[in-house]
Amino acid sequence: MDFTTLEIFLLVAERTSVTRAAAEIGRAPSNVTNRIRALEEELGACLFNREAKKMTLTREGRVFRSYASRLVALADEARNALKPTAMPDILRLGSMESTAASRLPPVLQTINRAHPSLALRLTMGSTEELTRAVVAEEIDCALIARLPGDIAIPGSDFLKELDSDPIYREDVLIVLPASHPPIKTALDVRVNWLAALEPGCTYRRVAEQWARSSTTIATKEVSSYHAILASVAAGDAIGVVPRSVFELMDWPGAAQIHSLSEIQTLLVYRKEAPSPAIDILRRALLADGVH
Repeated sequence: MDFTTLEIFLLVAERTSVTRAAAEIGRAPSNVTNRIRALEEELGACLFNREAKKMTLTREGRVFRSYASRLVALADEARNALKPTAMPDILRLGSMESTAASRLPPVLQTINRAHPSLALRLTMGSTEELTRAVVAEEIDCALIARLPGDIAIPGSDFLKELDSDPIYREDVLIVLPASHPPIKTALDVRVNWLAALEPGCTYRRVAEQWARSSTTIATKEVSSYHAILASVAAGDAIGVVPRSVFELMDWPGAAQIHSLSEIQTLLVYRKEAPSPAIDILRRALLADGVH
């Protein structure tokens, strides 16, 4: 199995035709057919249904396509990593869901206009997950949330291995049901649930610390900010949401909000000299950021 064969397999799967795939890469159809057959023999599985002139993936073929795509992408990244002075084709950027939704679109649009050959591969996750991924070199850089001066966030020991730039300031809100009276502390909350994202989320950690003064509030973990606001709308929960996301979602009804604290959004990357692609991202973010 070689990368050329994997690329041919992926192209045939995409074009559903040996003839079209062969014409696109300038090979004889017989060569492409032989490559596919040799791959199937090596794997001991039939990868394509051969229906008339159309090639469609079998169940085994669909499973293998996922692995083949990752192997080809990893090979591209490895080649780029050996050319530190050249602009890499791909920048692997990690981001929290909130930042990706409310902050990144105009920044990525600016980068795409100025550097159309640079592809950004976006990975979503919590601050803890993204920090670990940068240290493990699974991604090149990430936008994470951090309290000013805070060194106690999960995974924060890793920050010693990373450089960082403050990019945005984010106001963290507690959102309450429309009928709920205004609050000053967690003791004023009249519902029993705090709707929040996964445990590695810094916003959740801030809200849970704030809620500790009340023994009646427990955390209800949900999968998205839409789910948080839906829980609040149902009337049985409060939710923790960054202001930029709350305003972006155009909340259709009246809601009580309570500001908790200001959170820094940092761009983090490994301490070695940043690649040209990371420098491009840094400049675009700093130009857009609010300090």
